[in-house]
Amino acid sequence: MSGPFDTDPLNARALADLHAARLRLVANHVPAWIALYEAGSYRCLFANRGYAEAFGLTEQSIVGKTFGDIVGAEALAAVQPAVDRVVREQVSVIYERELPPGGGAPRFIEVHLSPHFDDHGTLLGCCVLVNDITRHRLAEQRVRESEARLAKFLDASAEGIVFHKDGVITDANPSLCALTGYALDELLGRNILEFLMPDEVPKVREVMLAGRETRYETCARHRDGSPLPVEVIVRTLERSGEKQRMSIVRDIRDRLDSEARIQHLALHDSLTGLLNRAAFMERMAALVERASRDGEMLALLFIDLDNFKRVNDSLGHLEGDQVLVTVAERLSFALRDSDLVGRFGGDEFVVLLTDLSSREDAKVVLQALLSVVEVPVRADGRALSVTPSIGVAFYPDDGRHADELIQHADAAMYRAKARGRATYQFFEPALAETAYADLVLEAELVQALTRDEFELFFQPQVDATTGRLSGAEALLRWRHPQRGLLGPDHFIAVAERHPLMHDLGGWVLRQAALTARRWREQGLADVRIAVNLSSMQFQLDGFIDTVREVLSDTGARGEWLELELTERMLVDDIEHAPQTLAALRSLGLSVSMDDFGTGYTSLAHLTELPVDKLKIDQSFVARLPADRGAQAITRAIVQMATGLGLDVTAEGVRTNEQWQLLSGWGCGQLQGELIGPPMPAATFEAWARTR
Repeated sequence: MSGPFDTDPLNARALADLHAARLRLVANHVPAWIALYEAGSYRCLFANRGYAEAFGLTEQSIVGKTFGDIVGAEALAAVQPAVDRVVREQVSVIYERELPPGGGAPRFIEVHLSPHFDDHGTLLGCCVLVNDITRHRLAEQRVRESEARLAKFLDASAEGIVFHKDGVITDANPSLCALTGYALDELLGRNILEFLMPDEVPKVREVMLAGRETRYETCARHRDGSPLPVEVIVRTLERSGEKQRMSIVRDIRDRLDSEARIQHLALHDSLTGLLNRAAFMERMAALVERASRDGEMLALLFIDLDNFKRVNDSLGHLEGDQVLVTVAERLSFALRDSDLVGRFGGDEFVVLLTDLSSREDAKVVLQALLSVVEVPVRADGRALSVTPSIGVAFYPDDGRHADELIQHADAAMYRAKARGRATYQFFEPALAETAYADLVLEAELVQALTRDEFELFFQPQVDATTGRLSGAEALLRWRHPQRGLLGPDHFIAVAERHPLMHDLGGWVLRQAALTARRWREQGLADVRIAVNLSSMQFQLDGFIDTVREVLSDTGARGEWLELELTERMLVDDIEHAPQTLAALRSLGLSVSMDDFGTGYTSLAHLTELPVDKLKIDQSFVARLPADRGAQAITRAIVQMATGLGLDVTAEGVRTNEQWQLLSGWGCGQLQGELIGPPMPAATFEAWARTR
């Protein structure tokens, strides 16, 4: 007796047939072609009516046929790579292809190939799902044809053209799309007001409501969000049987940019983009007036780049200009929006700091400016160190007018340069008096050169072991008609700030060469005469030619002269100094580094610089022998120099104890009051004869 759950083979078959019929019913009514192929043999195991009829077969006749038999050799070759990939990688693959027209319109299908596995992951076959996408492709084609017709119609104009009905965009030409950055399909159907900057919408809406044929300027919104100034010419016309508005849109950015550029150039420096002198002074005057009204403190900074002329002379003005642009950018970056920054010309910059509560606020900004400007600048593929000297004048303490503040900040800047550059100096009342005195002194220096008021003094240098005369240092003196004999400390700083130093330095070098020749002709002293160089002389492009000319004109030999340069001069120009020194030595001159030990030169610099001698600064010698620190430093300098093969001269020797100590350490040459003070030429020659 059978239970309710016993399975009757006949019933099971009927149930299976029912399921198959239902599956086929569903498959035949799905808007897609479906087929299942056996792995390996590629024989069709199942196909719905749509799939079979697509290849001229029935659901029954297609079963058992191979894929190649069904689609044909040409189609098989086209789709074989996709089939191979399904079998090889066992992944689903999607591809499209066009069916042969067969006398009718072309048809396009999208084919999905999906691998079929059993429960153990073994590939049993491949399911094929085909969608007819002809309608989509033909629709796309019609859109393309429509766009082509539109392009031919509208391409005749290089200006942007947009059509709209009641503000809704119906068409636009490629020129307008290119101008605004929008594709045509991003414009169609949208209100034209959406593409304007918000503050322009009311004006344009009023034009649209009035319906006038007019011309106006407005500001559209580019696709990237940026404002797009345009001129719009509006006309009304019939199109597609209805009234539409046509707007011709002209880009006026170039015109507005030209107008803005002209305005900008009138107020700004053409190289750096900073305010020019006139604009800076105008705005500064307004800020000074406000500060006077509100009782505020201001600080005016006058900034000058140290040794900038050297950059122009060595690398050229193009690279020099790039340095100025970089410095301007750094200054602007370090300041607040409320501060002013301008360029007065050359390497001079000015900054006006506002909203200060004390001088300490200005010091914070000054330190920041020194830091950012001192960072090496890339020029000509190399890193150049550019340092600023900054003078500061405060409103109202140092002046109540713009011109007065500029003048006082300028005076303070020169004091900063005199203190060693790369620093700042606040204005002091005494600086105003000094500035006036400098003007007077400058005029007197010019006259002194023409009146032959300058004179060379000579201080002897002796061999530390034998005490014999081994050299002399030429020292400049000025016999001022009213102030008497003046040392260089009284006038060199003024001369170096003006072109006077070039002529004065050349005069010193020439007189030293003539003296060296006279001494040899008289049999008085066959020794070198040391000449101190100024930084301005050393950095001039034609300095080597000047030395060569002096030797030729005077008949002197290079071996008779020694050029003394300070550590700071060499370090400031460490990139070019080696070449200049090598050129001097090739002319026979020797080179000594003066004031060594004052803290600027590194051991690496010593190995790079072709010098012959180190001169130990007298500040160390003066503390000998009592100061143990001075002993250690001086002895180390002597030992280091001799180890590098350099001669050593100690300046400022005043006692026999110092002489003995230095000689014992290996110092080769001594100079100072103990040996002899600086003397006029005649006195020195008499002294030398007694030796």
